[in-house]
Amino acid sequence: MRVGPSQDEIRRQNLGALLRHVHLHGATTRAELTTTLGLNRSTIGALTADLAAAGLVSEGAPRETGRAGRPSLVVRPESDRVFAYAYSIEVDRLRAARVGLGGAVLDRRELDRPRGLTATEAAPLLAGAVKEMRQALPEGAVCVGAGVAVCGMVRRDDGLVRLGPTTGWVDEPIGAALGAELGVDVPVTVGNVADVAAFAEHARGAAAGCDNVIYLYGDVGVGAGIIAGGRRLTGHGGYSGEVGHMVVVRDGARCECGNRGCWETEIGEHGLLRAAGRSDARGRDAMLAVFDAADRGDARAQSAVRQAGDWLGFGVANLVNIFNPEMVIFGGTMRDLYLAAAAQMRSRLNSNGLPACLEHVRLRTPKLGEDAPLVGAAELAFDRLLADPLDVG
Repeated sequence: MRVGPSQDEIRRQNLGALLRHVHLHGATTRAELTTTLGLNRSTIGALTADLAAAGLVSEGAPRETGRAGRPSLVVRPESDRVFAYAYSIEVDRLRAARVGLGGAVLDRRELDRPRGLTATEAAPLLAGAVKEMRQALPEGAVCVGAGVAVCGMVRRDDGLVRLGPTTGWVDEPIGAALGAELGVDVPVTVGNVADVAAFAEHARGAAAGCDNVIYLYGDVGVGAGIIAGGRRLTGHGGYSGEVGHMVVVRDGARCECGNRGCWETEIGEHGLLRAAGRSDARGRDAMLAVFDAADRGDARAQSAVRQAGDWLGFGVANLVNIFNPEMVIFGGTMRDLYLAAAAQMRSRLNSNGLPACLEHVRLRTPKLGEDAPLVGAAELAFDRLLADPLDVG
């Protein structure tokens, strides 16, 4: 009877742990790895040699040292050689990037996205961006996969977008469509944009070191990525985080999901523009124009911003009371709204939030900025490599 993992399984786990550490934290000395991973020096030496032989890391002397004696070798991720493709499918634009091991964005492309564009129509456009980036690849570069961030409810098992109200998608197979364009040698993983952005900010952004985080993301609609106990909270099928569809106004404005009174009808694009008397406008630029008008003294724009800020605080208070996060991060258009209406938002949060839940919560904007969805999408692709570095060719 088998009673524990084999030596090979332990070795592969240790390889993954070492590579993950270097991927997340960058250049690290062997001595630091010995302390952090709790392994002896000879084991660290053997593991780094295996990863170097696989072309995943390199070793060298530190660039600077003020200490006497022989310095510890530094292990660095092979960022230029090992990479993933990352995509962000947003309401008004398509973005593609090449992200190196270690999280550096090495190349990027951006395209306008006509509203109503289907998955099968979007896939060749994204693949075309990849073909452009491939022309600049260094010799011997290796792609370990592709990750996609999309606004909508994504089925975890196969990347099918079950519902994307703001993009007009219903049961759109973006993972399969993009995989067919890229080829079978590039596995594709799909995730919700708020979820993958939370993943990125937790791994290497504003929420690094926090175990309980809510990343609130806005485009036309609103969603949240939730980190609970250090783990992504995705739900049974992968559909958690649809906080924009909390009903906050009984028989309120019609939401694109078909319901009435959803939170996003008050704080999303349509709600803000409607309140500002600009229902014919749309897009992030239109929302920014409202914030600018409010700054310049436009009374109706100021009223719209105050109202949206109050509703933002109302919903965040509910989320804080339910999840008791250490940090709430405002990304996408929620960043713009938070910055424009911070006073109203904080006032409502303090009024409705339970004191015990408010004691330690911090409000932040993304450290990774607009790159959070791209870096998070790349993390989806890197996850398979980090789980078993020697199993990915």
